[in-house]
Amino acid sequence: MRKGIRAAVVGGVVAVLVGGAAYGGYTFVHAVGGSGPAAVRTGPPTRDEVAGTARKFFAAWERGKAATAASYTNFPEAAGALLAAYGQAAHITDVHIRPGTAHGATVPFSVSAKVSYEGRTKPLAYDSRLTVVRGRTTHRALVDWQPSVVHPALRAKGDTLVTGESAAPAIEAVDRDGKVLTKEEFPSLGPVLDALREKYGEQAGGTPGVELSVRHTATNAPDTPLLTLAEGRAGRLATTLSARVQAAAERAVRTYPESSVVAVKPSTGEVLAVANHRSDGFNAAFQGAVAPGSTMKIISAATLIDNGIATASGPAPCPDEAVWQSQTFHNLTGMAPNEKATLSESFARSCNTAFVKFADEVRVDSLTREAEDRFGLGRDDWKTGIASFDGSVPASGGPDTAAALIGQGQVRMSPLNMASVTATAMTGTFRQPVLVPLRLDGRTPARAKGLPAATVRQLRAMMHRTAVSGTAAGVMSGLSGDIGAKTGSAEVDGQAVSNSWFTGYRNDVAAAAMAERGGHGGDTAGPIVAAVLRTGG
Repeated sequence: MRKGIRAAVVGGVVAVLVGGAAYGGYTFVHAVGGSGPAAVRTGPPTRDEVAGTARKFFAAWERGKAATAASYTNFPEAAGALLAAYGQAAHITDVHIRPGTAHGATVPFSVSAKVSYEGRTKPLAYDSRLTVVRGRTTHRALVDWQPSVVHPALRAKGDTLVTGESAAPAIEAVDRDGKVLTKEEFPSLGPVLDALREKYGEQAGGTPGVELSVRHTATNAPDTPLLTLAEGRAGRLATTLSARVQAAAERAVRTYPESSVVAVKPSTGEVLAVANHRSDGFNAAFQGAVAPGSTMKIISAATLIDNGIATASGPAPCPDEAVWQSQTFHNLTGMAPNEKATLSESFARSCNTAFVKFADEVRVDSLTREAEDRFGLGRDDWKTGIASFDGSVPASGGPDTAAALIGQGQVRMSPLNMASVTATAMTGTFRQPVLVPLRLDGRTPARAKGLPAATVRQLRAMMHRTAVSGTAAGVMSGLSGDIGAKTGSAEVDGQAVSNSWFTGYRNDVAAAAMAERGGHGGDTAGPIVAAVLRTGG
């Protein structure tokens, strides 16, 4: 018999095995003690296995047998802890689970239960789903453990359910015109309203209630309320948001998965809208920290102008490729080279090589100084009212010097940062973005010296050109008034499709958006920003 092929006798039948696997979804292994081979099932779980595993898991969960239910999962320790908290810390009882029709290995189901705490009881109902997989070592059919199996609001490792007096009194957040902002009307605002409640609940004059909430133990994010058993008294909290602009932002991000947008008022720094459409519930609009791609060229162009290296009308040749310290940089596919291009033209076309070729003339910390001193970035001193990332443009040598000029390398930004950059480029004055008026708690905003008037004139001219005849012209068409924009796409290691970036302004509104794996700036982030500017301008 050939090498790698052997025969096994099972019940008088010879089965041929190749590489240890037999036909029919079984692998034969020798039983302990030499009593003969035993069959181990391999491959995806069968329909019967999916139904049987789900049924056993649900039955144990309904009875409050956390350890037993967890034993039907592929991560019993994590599952056991969360299922135990379900009945103990969350005080959820009388659990009834109704399975739906399985779709392959995925089983949707509905949960009805009660939450009881100190004499108060409320019904609880929600839908979730689980998927059955083959255990890697046990070969059993097991529930693929995710916190969201227990409740869809449990999205991250460390999330758990608790019932008790709320960590902070409720708030009634209102927009700049006094309109109440609710999660029901503005779902994307959920994490923002939770953060505002945690920070300002007591200051706003409210009293705590009793709630079932998600506690985010791994991230220390504010609790997410799910069910109110006893109402507290909500305190009123003024914000800078505009319900009208927020509604436009919510509609815009809903079209594109994993997207975020922020709109600010350049003349004041007030945040008009913040919206996210993400599966993880993370406020990436304020706290994201990813490479901004060519939107960074706003800061890069300002650096070149302020350091006397270039002007908008001066030369900035755009070759097919540029080499800096053995690293080769390219432009977007299809971009024609132009050795006679000006900085304004290379900016409007988003020519990477034109900016990379200036790497010889900028110091290692030139971009860092420009970002910190003039745009107020990277100093970790913004006080918006809730947690925010303040941007990062570290001094970096080697190939990263060139990469930073086109928003790659070690540069990191959020949509909030880029909306602020655009506002500073428009007005010449850095005004730290705020979501809650500074007067409410006496916060001192971050300061920066801003931009010279001559630099502002050139940046505005370049951004206007980009919006009317450059890479942003398609999405900005039809917008009236004073407009400008910059597109960007950022490559990410291990990610086949780049992140889409876009920032722009119209009159006294500046907005920036980012969509993970959204491709070119004009493809995904651009339409989001244009929709916000169309409403808010």
